[in-house]
Amino acid sequence: VLAKAFVDSKLTPLIVLTSILLGLFAVLLLPREEEPQIKVPMIDVMVSMPGFSAKEVEERATRPMEKLLWEIPGVEYVYSTSMTAQSVVIVRFKVGEDLEQSLVRLNQKLQSNFDRIPPGVSLPLVKARSIDDVPILALTFHSETYDHFDLRRLAVQVDDEVKATVDVAETSLIGGARRTVRVLFDPVRLAARNLTAAGILPILAQANKQFSSGELIAENREFLVETGAFLVTRADVESVVVGVDRGRPVYLKDVADIRDGAEELSQYVLFGKVAGADADLQEEAAVTLTIAKRPGANAITVAENVLRKIELLKGKIIPAEIEVSVTRHYGKTAEVKSNELLWHMLLAVVSVSILIAVTLGRREAGIVALAIPSTLALTLLVFYFYGFTLNRITLFALIFSIGILVDDAIVVTENIVRHLHLPGAR
Repeated sequence: VLAKAFVDSKLTPLIVLTSILLGLFAVLLLPREEEPQIKVPMIDVMVSMPGFSAKEVEERATRPMEKLLWEIPGVEYVYSTSMTAQSVVIVRFKVGEDLEQSLVRLNQKLQSNFDRIPPGVSLPLVKARSIDDVPILALTFHSETYDHFDLRRLAVQVDDEVKATVDVAETSLIGGARRTVRVLFDPVRLAARNLTAAGILPILAQANKQFSSGELIAENREFLVETGAFLVTRADVESVVVGVDRGRPVYLKDVADIRDGAEELSQYVLFGKVAGADADLQEEAAVTLTIAKRPGANAITVAENVLRKIELLKGKIIPAEIEVSVTRHYGKTAEVKSNELLWHMLLAVVSVSILIAVTLGRREAGIVALAIPSTLALTLLVFYFYGFTLNRITLFALIFSIGILVDDAIVVTENIVRHLHLPGAR
């Protein structure tokens, strides 16, 4: 009865056309990304133990914390790393567990056992991780003339600009040398002024702070008063008063050598280029900026917005001597795969329609040509309303379903034709 109502109804073509248009609408708006939105909560728990060896950290902090975290419901694996003065425990929950609920349970477990923290161990630092922490875009800054230190300083400025891009969740810099102001104490000059390095360190820490000291009210106007200042330049560090000798102030530069420059490199990032087939590999200093997107955001759109901003920064922040190479682009990968799926869908519809037109007739071919895209269009529309994304898993599911859908369309159409040709059929 239902099928007969649709066959005789004049609204049927309109419903089919509406389904296809809604499917095209969903294709344009569906977020596309490389990785699926799988709920696998992972939480890092970090504690510091200054002055303890890796073995002591493992025995006093890591092992007790592992046993404690195993008691949390929903935990599937616990990994740990013990190093000098630091312990990192990674807790992985079962697939499907809610991240916020898992984080609440873990925090409650830790807070209810704070009294068991051994002396010398800091309070735990908790950081949640998810699949969206995987960078979708990586930009490598490299140059023949700039060194690791200069590249890092420039990348920090670019990083500040990129963070303002819509749907950018997290960025990180890999490689390069940070700026470091090193204070090298001279034991002879310290002894001559009755000072010690241990006594100067708290003074330096106190000098590198800024406080709100209240307000002044005059003539119906209020002025906020701030005292202290952060140490920014080498001169600021040199002019810190660390003591008094014979009624005269002793500055830090009087008892130590101050060096402002790059830190010692702990990791090297190099970019290799080959000028020709027989040329040697040319290695250049490099710094890589990685960008992760917000959950549910379109990886293609986020990547394009970031790359567009990089182009605008060239000539302003990024000099001509520095090249920017895209070393990871999951947005482009997602676009290629989703476009390939749409092409396969179109190819399947055309192939099946031609086959049915040759074997059964043009009218039957037209029915199949409308049934397959309208069904897939409604499927993509449901994806959109349920908040799904086009990723490697959903794409595989759609490609797999195309075969089933094509088979069903052929079988149903052929069966209808067979019944229509039976004796007594109308």
